[in-house]
This record gives sequence, C-alpha cells and structure tokens, in this order.
Amino acid sequence: MATFEEEYKRIEKFVNFITKVFLLPKKIDLRGAENFAREGPEIIVGNHIGSYQDVSVLVRTRPRLTYFTANKEIFTREGASDLVLRHLHRHMGKFGGFVHLILNPFYAFMVTFVSTNIARIGTIPVDLQGSRRESVLRCQDYLRKGRAVVALQGRGRVQPKDPNPYVAEFRRGVSVMAYNLYKKGGISVPVTPLSIFGTHIMWGVPATVKVNVGRPLFVRDYCTGGEVSTVEAFRAALQQTVTGLFLESLSW
Repeated sequence: MATFEEEYKRIEKFVNFITKVFLLPKKIDLRGAENFAREGPEIIVGNHIGSYQDVSVLVRTRPRLTYFTANKEIFTREGASDLVLRHLHRHMGKFGGFVHLILNPFYAFMVTFVSTNIARIGTIPVDLQGSRRESVLRCQDYLRKGRAVVALQGRGRVQPKDPNPYVAEFRRGVSVMAYNLYKKGGISVPVTPLSIFGTHIMWGVPATVKVNVGRPLFVRDYCTGGEVSTVEAFRAALQQTVTGLFLESLSW
C-alpha cells in the first residue's frame, strides 16, 4: 500500500496546477516564511476566511509536505458537491446556481478528484457538527511521526457578526494537542501562527493575498500548573498572536 507521501507525489503536478487556477488572478505576498519549520513536528495555525483559496495559498507557500484538517463532507462526492453549491450561493446568490450549471463539467471533475484523493494523501477529516476527538488524536499521531499539520480556525469565510470578522474565536484543539504531546510524550511541538487576508475576495477578482507568518509558540511557555488553565492560556495566546499578525498585514 502506497504511503501518503507517495500518493501525493503521484498527483503533485496536478495539485500545483489547480491551486494556481484557484488563485487566479491573485498574487501572494508572503512574509515570515523563515518561521516555518523545515523538519520535525509542527502545527500551523491561522485564520480561515477563504475556503479552498486558503488551502491553495498554503499549498503554494509551505516549505514541505503538510497535512491538512478538513470538513469531513469533502471526503464524499455528494458532500463535496453540496459544499461547492453552497459556496457559490453564498458569494453569488441566485446567480451562483447558474454558474454551477454552466461550469458543471469542471465542478463535477474537481469534486470527483478531491473526494477520491483527499484521504489518500493523509488529510484528516473533522466533524464540524460533533466531537473532534478523533481528529485531534489523529493529528497527535501525525505529529509524533514528525509531520507538519495545518489546523485553520474558522468556517472558511468572513463572519460579519463576530467581534473580529476575519479572525474567528480559536477552539481548544491545537492547544490540547500541544499540551498532550508535551506532558505525556515529552515532545515540545512548535505551533507556527499565521494570518491570511485577501482569500475572502471571490475567485476571478484581482487582489493581493497577504500571508504573515509569525515565530513559533510553545505550550511549555504557558504552563500554569493545571491542564485546563494551560490549554486556555495557550489558546488565547495563539488567537491574540494571529490577530496581531493580521492587523500588522493590513499596513503593508
């Protein structure tokens, strides 16, 4: 049976091509790339405002093979197709249905391609409506093997009613992973924060996507003596850091 790395190598050229298409005609302004870990375990955490465009940006800017967490619906053809249609309606209203009809052959191909290959390359399914325990445990297993994992925070779109529409409130999952590996496995995993701005702008519209990568944070620096308080302190620090990176990028 082929490894995740071997499966990715098989489709890498097409992935590079399609991520270019998904970002047309946008440009990427990446700063702080030196903060990404080149080897060993790493968690990459950031805001999530641009659905598939966020993923495309990270695929094109990461220094090595990285494993993503993703909505479990994408792992089936029916679920992925429904997500595409909802995305188009969200951005284009009723016109989105028309666009979906016109471009249906392309969308049908992409839905089949993604749903067929996403599990083969090691993407980790997340139940957005239920428990995330299984995805957390799988992420921890990847990290023990020295892999890099991406855990973006948010629903893949701007939330106008939130206090910060571009940086959703962070969940505890990343902090829990870092804490468990440090306390129970003696592994101090670097958590690399980054902010993304510009991917919320609809596909086909020119824009500059700003990616601001900060220095890694470590849960050991936020230990309070108790698990719950340490996890919360680290979660808050990650959210605050990403918010700061985001605000900094607005001045570029």
